[in-house]
This record gives sequence, structure tokens and C-alpha cells, in this order.
Amino acid sequence: MPFITIKNIEGKTVEQKRILVKKLTNVISETFEVDPNVIFIFFEDFSKDNYGKKGELFSYLEE
Repeated sequence: MPFITIKNIEGKTVEQKRILVKKLTNVISETFEVDPNVIFIFFEDFSKDNYGKKGELFSYLEE
């Protein structure tokens, strides 16, 4: 049973996540030769105020 966790800064739409889940499920199912029904994909969305890079919070960095 594959468990996949996607960690990302907040801001992706539900539609983007839905598409990614479909694509990842297909790739994992084919590669691992497992039934798509046993694949679990989790999203962890981080607030820009709770994640840092280059010594600064993402909420203060230019995108």
C-alpha cells in the first residue's frame, strides 16, 4: 500500500490537487504494479507564515 505525502506552500487550488492525485495514482499504480484503490496521497499545505527560506519567512519573500 503506497502512501505519498505532498508538502507544499499554501495556494494550490483544489483542481490542481485533483489533477495531481490522478496523475500520481496512475504512475504509482503502473510502476509499482498495484491496484489504484490501495494508493493514498496526502497534502500538507504550509502557511507562508510558518515556513522559511534563506533566513526569512516565506510571507516576507518576493515571489
